[in-house]
Amino acid sequence: MPERLRVLGGLDLGLLWGNLGVSLLVVVAGAILVPALSLPAALVAILVGCLVGNLMLATAGAIGAQARVPAMVLMRAPLGTRGSYLPTTINIVQCLGWTVFELLVIATAAAALSDELLGFEARWAWTLVFGAAALALGLLGPIGVVRTVIRRVAVWVVPLAVAYLGWWALTGGGLDEAWNRPGEGGLSTWQGIDVVVGVTVSWIPLAADYTRFARSPRAAFWGTGVGYFVPDALLLALGAVVLLTRDIADAAALPAAVAAGGLVALLALLALTVAETDEAFANAYSGAVSLQNLFPAVSQRLLVVATTTIGTVGALVLGLGSFQSFLFLLGSFFVPLFAVLLADWLASGRRYGPEDVFGRDGVRAGLVAAWIAGFAAYQWLSPTGPARWVEQVQRLDPPAWGIGATLPSFAVSFLLALGVVVASGRVPARAAGT
Repeated sequence: MPERLRVLGGLDLGLLWGNLGVSLLVVVAGAILVPALSLPAALVAILVGCLVGNLMLATAGAIGAQARVPAMVLMRAPLGTRGSYLPTTINIVQCLGWTVFELLVIATAAAALSDELLGFEARWAWTLVFGAAALALGLLGPIGVVRTVIRRVAVWVVPLAVAYLGWWALTGGGLDEAWNRPGEGGLSTWQGIDVVVGVTVSWIPLAADYTRFARSPRAAFWGTGVGYFVPDALLLALGAVVLLTRDIADAAALPAAVAAGGLVALLALLALTVAETDEAFANAYSGAVSLQNLFPAVSQRLLVVATTTIGTVGALVLGLGSFQSFLFLLGSFFVPLFAVLLADWLASGRRYGPEDVFGRDGVRAGLVAAWIAGFAAYQWLSPTGPARWVEQVQRLDPPAWGIGATLPSFAVSFLLALGVVVASGRVPARAAGT
């Protein structure tokens, strides 16, 4: 990243990540925690999980800002150039899948609005409209999105919409009853923390795509961590409250329920729907940037057009529940991948130079193995993915430890990767203190 493009300060990145954190899907994720947990226990899980998850996300952002390269190019340092191709491919598929999913959610919310106001849904038309909006944002790029959209519009509109949604949830009645209602079981507080961490760190494989524009690693760390923490914690908590007071637990039902609350509710939902377009933009943009790790000579703008078009077409022909479990399977690769990156970066003296990123042409097999071991630990502890995959993993008799899988898989890959780096003798002089 040339110095002239490193223009985003901590506030800019805070606004960017704050806007990315405002999503109806985050609200729904919070609803997963209850009624298995009591509301007080769910709020503890949200607070602890957000602190841990956002620390990890902020660190990933800071590493990207220090190295000044996109996320999947950054993976060349721990895994080698050819070793980075596997996570890059997985990330491309993941980004395309989430682009489809986000456009489906946005179009569903817009259809609920138009049905309430105009008497028709026309979800296909809204899919095209918001697909075009995501493409426009992708062509603007992160700097343009921050300067022309977030600073001028979203920073004023989105907080008001979130505040109204909070008021709508808290005034639905039954809050005292919800607070004193005991948990029904089936989920421990540690598992709740693990769920929250998993929701938060889903952005890690995209973080450096945006923080490479940061003025400094410090700005990237605080802007990313604090910027995402605030909406992350608020909306997850809101999701738990909404389920208990309004009995709404899925993304498809939430827009219609909010829209039925009157004109102000409709305006708030419209603002949140439009704001969610940046999630579709971020996934399509990062899919394009990841493709450049495989095809560096291809124009980024052309790749943005391609990824957004694929996402829009997918949203037109697929349903909300048709492939979500597959995306969760792909997501379980990335926490252990970040653990490998962090271990190698720390062992490299907390700094990656150009020679670390572009001077490792082969495959660092030991670190690839540490990554795969973490993925295996994740799946063993919490089989995740399509039903057939889960059935096969469950034959290995996963333990019922009640601790989740995100943090244990991180620990497995981190410790293995650190051991591989130290044993290989590739710790540079600046890290060894000589």
